[in-house]
Amino acid sequence: MPRLIRITTVPMALKHLLAGQMRYMKENGFDVLMVSADGEEREEVIQNEGCRHIIIPMTRKITPLADLRSLWRLYRFFKKEKPDIVHSHTPKAGLLAMLAAKYARVPVRIHTIAGLRFMTAKGFSRRVMIAMEKLTCRAAQHVWPNSFSLNQYILEKKLCKQDKLSVIGNGSTNGINLERFNERSLKPEITENIKQKISYDSSLFYFLFVGRLVKDKGIEELIGAFTAVSKEYDTVRLVLVGNPEAELDPLSTGITDIIQTHPAIIPVGWDNRVEYYFNLCNLFVFPSHREGFPNVLLQAGALNCPVICSDIPGNIDVIEPGHTGLLYKVKNGDDLKEKLKFAFQNQEPVKQYAAALRKKIENNFDQRMVHQAVRNKYTELLSETR
Repeated sequence: MPRLIRITTVPMALKHLLAGQMRYMKENGFDVLMVSADGEEREEVIQNEGCRHIIIPMTRKITPLADLRSLWRLYRFFKKEKPDIVHSHTPKAGLLAMLAAKYARVPVRIHTIAGLRFMTAKGFSRRVMIAMEKLTCRAAQHVWPNSFSLNQYILEKKLCKQDKLSVIGNGSTNGINLERFNERSLKPEITENIKQKISYDSSLFYFLFVGRLVKDKGIEELIGAFTAVSKEYDTVRLVLVGNPEAELDPLSTGITDIIQTHPAIIPVGWDNRVEYYFNLCNLFVFPSHREGFPNVLLQAGALNCPVICSDIPGNIDVIEPGHTGLLYKVKNGDDLKEKLKFAFQNQEPVKQYAAALRKKIENNFDQRMVHQAVRNKYTELLSETR
């Protein structure tokens, strides 16, 4: 039975980005080990996936001495476990795992790119991040961008040789669980609980954002555009499902104050029951500055929630303007404001976009299809090494 190691920097990524994938591989012929730093999600991940988890400390920041210690621990771990495949996700885990796996002579080394942090960085940090990505790609044998537009961006920036790059299936790291994200699966008592949480009123129009409340996710443009729209239409509301990250990417004080005090903005913090918000709200807004292939668009679309998002790599693989949703020019608050107004004023056509998006997701991004495609690729790569 081939041994497979899946590694991310923190267990949160195993929980949210790869949910169900490790269990699928275990049930379909692989001895699966999960690796990450410690975190509050660890026990839940072990229970959900039914696989062993090993803690190897890693940081999300640039920490050279700590990174060297992590690299050494990974190298020793790989030498001991003798995996057939090491498959990494997230930037820091990718860099350390691919280097350690190369030195440990792991037969198959795969790194998935699900977004590039340097897209929104500047100066020295940007140069360091680009160098890290290039080094990761050199150490990996196979690099899997999780969308075709991201694959093209990687080639344009000369981060990786073309012969190493592959997009699995139609894109997406993990696809979408269409049993969970399905209106028929929602429980009425939880729906009522969420309604109370946001003081739901069916006469109002609810815009929704789900994700981290940080600059990179376009929150500052969203708040600016929404507050302008709310001055024209007093029946609109904005629900924010997510937490800020003050250490890594803090919002400006002025934006934070608006979120906390504006009468039409409803910040609820993070809530794992995101499917209920998609089902209740009228429109999902995703103004992110950088993505690989955003699962959250699949989640919204699976529940027939219309979408407005930025025109960046990843998003444009899911949303076709005027067919499956609306695109606006990234970082352009005025354009976003006009798209919000259009969606509010043209609710029936926008609902038709959502129906087309649901059909596209069913045909291309069902989680079962993605898991099978990844497993088939593993089998193909292992047969090549033998």
